[in-house]
Order: sequence, then structure tokens, then C-alpha cells
Amino acid sequence: MLCVETVGRIRRLHFVDGRSIKEIARLLKVSRNTVRRVVRAETPALVYERTVQPRPQLGPYATRLEQLLEEDERLPLRERRRTMRLYEALVAEGYPGKDDSVYRFVKLWREERARRAVDVFIPLVFAPGEAYQFDWSYETVELDGEAIMVKVAHFRLCHSRHYFVRAYLREAQEQAFDAHNRAFAFFGGVTRRGIYDNLKTCVDAVLRGKDRTFNDRFLQLCNHYLLEPTACTPAAGWEKGQVENQVNEIRQRLFRPRPKFADIAAFNAWLESQCTELAQRRAHPEQRGRTVWEVYQDERPTLRALPTPFPSYREIETRASSTSLVRFDGNRYSVDCRAAGRQLTVRANAERIVIVHDDDIVADHPRSFDRYQTIYEPWHYLPALARKPGALRNGAPFVDWSLPAALTEVRRKLERHSDGDRQFVAILHAVAHDGLSAVEAACGEALASHSVSADVVLAWLARARDSTPPAPLDIPKALVLAHEPHADCCRYNQLLRMPLPCKLPNCST
Repeated sequence: MLCVETVGRIRRLHFVDGRSIKEIARLLKVSRNTVRRVVRAETPALVYERTVQPRPQLGPYATRLEQLLEEDERLPLRERRRTMRLYEALVAEGYPGKDDSVYRFVKLWREERARRAVDVFIPLVFAPGEAYQFDWSYETVELDGEAIMVKVAHFRLCHSRHYFVRAYLREAQEQAFDAHNRAFAFFGGVTRRGIYDNLKTCVDAVLRGKDRTFNDRFLQLCNHYLLEPTACTPAAGWEKGQVENQVNEIRQRLFRPRPKFADIAAFNAWLESQCTELAQRRAHPEQRGRTVWEVYQDERPTLRALPTPFPSYREIETRASSTSLVRFDGNRYSVDCRAAGRQLTVRANAERIVIVHDDDIVADHPRSFDRYQTIYEPWHYLPALARKPGALRNGAPFVDWSLPAALTEVRRKLERHSDGDRQFVAILHAVAHDGLSAVEAACGEALASHSVSADVVLAWLARARDSTPPAPLDIPKALVLAHEPHADCCRYNQLLRMPLPCKLPNCST
């Protein structure tokens, strides 16, 4: 390959000095064909290109090397292997050659990929109140001293760029619906369209083009808020590029360094406040001189008014076991023992589990996101305790039962009696109609009087229940005594001093 200096000398010798091609070739020790190409070329540069690159050692492994490069191309940039690692992978498979052939092959392969046509994106413009974009991301936070992977729901108003984020411990349909309710309440209204990725919680089937089969429950949410759902093309993140960029921005601003909170409720409260603060500080990318918050204030009147929140639960039909337990999501939840063995409906909310039988709520528990847990509510088993009071001592629902201090002390004192469990169960049954606070107060009165039993506690309850004395009766005039008797207790003392007659036979005393 000729250098630029040699090409210049050839051209000067020929065009300036008038030397012949043969003379120039002899003087510079190059071939006459080379001199002719330089002289006859329209441009002074002369580049040598090898038509065939021999690969005596790499040839049998070229296909395998292309497979490794294609596998790496599908990975994130930071996870791709360097050329030396690819060379070592080929050596492990028996490649006998040197690394320079691998380096040349990888370089040419990557240059060819870089010359491919670049996708052209058209900037999108949205009218106020027209649409929002939705997506999920996975982040790591520290809750109560433990690092936990949370699922973060992202909403972004397309016109004002105002966003809302909320973290959940699970990415399921009920969490997605709860995020919609909270996002619309945060924005103070609803847009006309929602732009979504092909989420499994919303889309049942991806058809040709833009056609989708949306989940029936998701369509109910859209009908409730009068939304038009718009699904993106698979693997076309630019169709919702605003929320895609928001994921990276939120990750850098709010999750670096790793946030630390006592629980997820406190973390979500902080996230919501940060969304407002960032909107008030950030400049709008299109409307220069204005913040996102200022543009949002102009967009807010164009949002549709909020209806009542959508019932964001997922329903599952199940049956309660003979131990009044219902299985859901790897855990067991207790229900009222009167519903044992019956067909029930589990309404799974984002944070609570509500269990219904014939429109009557038979259980309401905080949702557990652990596995293989049993969540008891001891009051569910109270009707069964009336028949089996002995279960109060060893029953699993009552092992860690936290009762008020007065009831706990009464229970401890009643344990000395043979029927102490039955008496305490009778006291507990009074909670259903008198309330826990009233029963606690009655237990406190019984403890203060140093007389603890079910009868005493129930008597104090009855006295508290009927605290107002009855109104005095009007006595008819015909029953009024003319001379009312005078109460004199001293007359009983006189009887004590009088000798009693002897009732024995033949006795004169």
C-alpha cells in the first residue's frame, strides 16, 4: 500500500518534471502499473483494497465467532465480551490460530453492523390532556434494613411532561389498577388516551400490526375512566419514548444512592413529594423559560374530571378449608369460621385481601408478599370457641393474640379455675355486641374490685349498658298510705335482748 508521500512524489515527477513512467518506476522502485494508476487517477489518493482475506486457521470457526458476536449484540453494552474474551472462547473450543485473525474479523464485523441503515424517528407532539404513557421498572431499595427489589409504576403526561411514580412489592393486575387510581388522583384528572407497552396484565394477545386483545378487566378500567388504550409495536420503545427516558431519569435522581426507609408506605410518600418537587424545578424541554409545573398548571383544566376510583381488585373463586383458611398467592388467610367449607370470592387488592361470601365480607387482611405464611385473625374463630373453649390454650390463632392489658390480666387470673377458659370465652363473646373498649373497661372494674369472674365482668357490662336509672313511677292516689311506717332498725336489737321461750316438752321456762 502506497503512502501519501510516495503518491505525491510520483505526481510531481510526472506532471512537474516531465519524467516518464519507466524512469519514475526505476527511480522510486515501484512497478510501472502502480505509477500508471497514480498518474491516471482523478484523485491523488490511491488505496489498496484486498479482494480476498485468507483465513487459514479461522475459517472453520468463523461461523461460531459470528454466533458469539450476535449473542453479545442482544446483551446490554456493559455485559458484552471484549475481543480477547471471544478469542479465549474460541481457543476453549479448539481454535489453533492466533488472536490477530480474531481481532481483524471482529473489527470488520462490527464496522459492517455500524454501516447498517439507522432508524429515523419523527418527533411527536401531544395536545394538552391528550395522552399519558405508562411503564414499569425494577429498582432496589432498602426497607427496614433489608435490600428489596421493588416494581415501580411510571406515568407521564405527554404534553406537560409531569410524572408520577409509585413502588409496589409485586407487579400484578391489582397493583397496575391501584397505580392508575393513584396517578389520576395525583394529576387531578384523566387524559383521553393511554399509551402502553404490551403488558401481560393488560394485553392477552398481540395480533398483527396494532391489533391487540386486551384483558377484560383492563377494558373495564378503561371504560370506567373513558380511556382509549393504545398499544405500542413490540420492541418499539420509541413509541413511548418519554416514559422510557423517565425510567432512566428517575433511576438516577431518586434511586442513586439506594434509598432507605422504614416501610414501603413511607417510601411511596417520599416518591410522591419528589415528583412534585422535581416538576417545579425541571425546565420543560420544548417550552423554553417555563418549568414542567407551570405547563402542567395549564394542562390540568383540560383533563377530564375524576369519577369514583375504579375497584382495583382481582377476583378469584376458592373454597375455605375446614380450618377456616383460604389459600391465595402462596399464603393462607383465615376467614370467619361460619364460612368454613363454603365457596368464597377472594378480592386481591394491591395492599389488602378481602374475602366475600354472598356479598358479606368474611375476612379483611393486610396482604402478605412473603411465601408460605399463615395469617390469622383470632376473632374469626370466636364462634367455634363457644363449643371448644379448650382450644383457647393451644389453638394456633391464639398463640400470639395481642389483647388489651385488662383482658390479658383477667385471662391470667381465670386460668386458675377449672372452667376458666369457658368463662373467658363468655367474656370475649360480649365484644360482639358491646365492643372491645366496653369489655376492657368492665374487666378493669372487675380487677379493681378484686372479684374476677365472667359473671362479675358481664354484670359490670350490664351496669354500664344501663347506666341511666329508670324514671320513677307515678303512684295512684288510691295506693298512697295515710300513715307510712317508720323504719326503725333499733327494734331488731331489742329482740336480741329478749329471752326466747323454751320449746322442749315439760319445760316451764
